[in-house]
Amino acid sequence: MAEVPPGRQLNAADRRLLDDLARHAGVVVNAVHLTPDLQRSRAELVTAQAEERRRLRRDLHDGPGPTLAAIVLKLNAVTVQAQIENPTAGQLVTELRTETRAAIAELRRLVDNLRSPALDEVGLVAVIRQQAASLSRPAGIGAAGGSPLIVDVEGPAGTPVLPAALEVAAYRIATEAMTNVVRHSGAARCLVTLTMNGAVEVRVADDGTGLPVDVRPGVGWRSMRERAAELGGTCQI
Repeated sequence: MAEVPPGRQLNAADRRLLDDLARHAGVVVNAVHLTPDLQRSRAELVTAQAEERRRLRRDLHDGPGPTLAAIVLKLNAVTVQAQIENPTAGQLVTELRTETRAAIAELRRLVDNLRSPALDEVGLVAVIRQQAASLSRPAGIGAAGGSPLIVDVEGPAGTPVLPAALEVAAYRIATEAMTNVVRHSGAARCLVTLTMNGAVEVRVADDGTGLPVDVRPGVGWRSMRERAAELGGTCQI
């Protein structure tokens, strides 16, 4: 590029070029300023959705669930008597009881899909421990189960109250990471560490073979990164 001498007057072509550069630079600067605002809005939306799911799950579990269960108990009580006094009515009561039980099962399915029930029942650290126990393969459990693998979890004894979205993200990320260890690492031990000191950090480490040079990120990796990014966090592998 030729050096521009000091004091040179810009001609029309120079001014047009600077105008074009200024417009492009303005777009870039504006995008840089908008990115944090967009990230905050996205995190707030995800958090609000998760909190609403937690509220809805609690309301469904505590409201219609017990009511339908009480109806089934009453139907059980009248079924025998109805069948004796009026077989046709008894058959209708039996069908009604079956339909009510089906409605309860569907309600439970919907409630559980809103959010892992164990998060509300035992808390984040305990539910990850449960998942770790189910993925562990102690020695002597048969060749079909693969080589022995012990998955341990370290975390605070008393889990603080966390936003619903943060709980779900930490749980899903930890579960996906542990599953990857079981499937791909060839490890004998895996340690999951949860740290909660203003922020939540989930670390999953194992003594396996590590990542191959030509590894291609799959759906699980992308899912973990997206869950962290939704809440303004990061995921490093």
